[in-house]
Amino acid sequence: MAAQISKKRKFVADGVFYAELNEFFTRELAEDGYAGVEVRVTSARTEVIIRATHTQNVLGEKGRRIRELTTLIQKRFKFAENAIELYAERVLNRGLCAIAQCESVKFKLLNGLAVRRACYGVVRFVMESGAKGCEVVVSGKVRAARAKAMKFSDGFMIHSGNPAREFITTAVRHVDLRQGVLGIKVKIMLDSDPTGRNGPKQTLPDIVTILEPKEENAIVEPSAQDFRPAPAVISTEAPAVEAV
Repeated sequence: MAAQISKKRKFVADGVFYAELNEFFTRELAEDGYAGVEVRVTSARTEVIIRATHTQNVLGEKGRRIRELTTLIQKRFKFAENAIELYAERVLNRGLCAIAQCESVKFKLLNGLAVRRACYGVVRFVMESGAKGCEVVVSGKVRAARAKAMKFSDGFMIHSGNPAREFITTAVRHVDLRQGVLGIKVKIMLDSDPTGRNGPKQTLPDIVTILEPKEENAIVEPSAQDFRPAPAVISTEAPAVEAV
């Protein structure tokens, strides 16, 4: 598509492409439960997989909306004809998706629901979906003129180390209300899943697994066992003499 560029510039260009796509879909597909995007580059074309809770709304009537999105991205990034393809993938468990739950809190607040009721409802739904822990923080001018932060949490949550990168999904959204802008932050701690569908395959490093003891034969009568090494056997045969 373009001339040869250095590895450093390529990684930067790929990152900018992903960031711009993510922001565009966040604005465009917010009401359709947008939950992230994945870019796969093959030799033939570039595939963009949009993860959402309502995939039918992303596709549109007879695939009209996803074709419009494909055309917009193709013209914006100057892709050749049929060089980029968009797909919609349904989120298997939206209760474990931080982006979907953050958007849920956002639309509840926009519809006039009380902050406590909206946040506690999301926390309860996330924990019922099988999460290990959940934390929702709403900051801004919630009720009074003075800004403050309200934190709603349940379950177990880690904050540091490498497991925090693998087990925790985070999402941040802003809500424009009449009294000002509120910030919403949702953190969900996933549980380990050997299949890899609802969480990482590996377990937390501080979890200790206690194994069942091996079965031993019952001792009926006293016995003795000699653990000393066996004495070396000295050969008495004479060495063979070779004929000259």
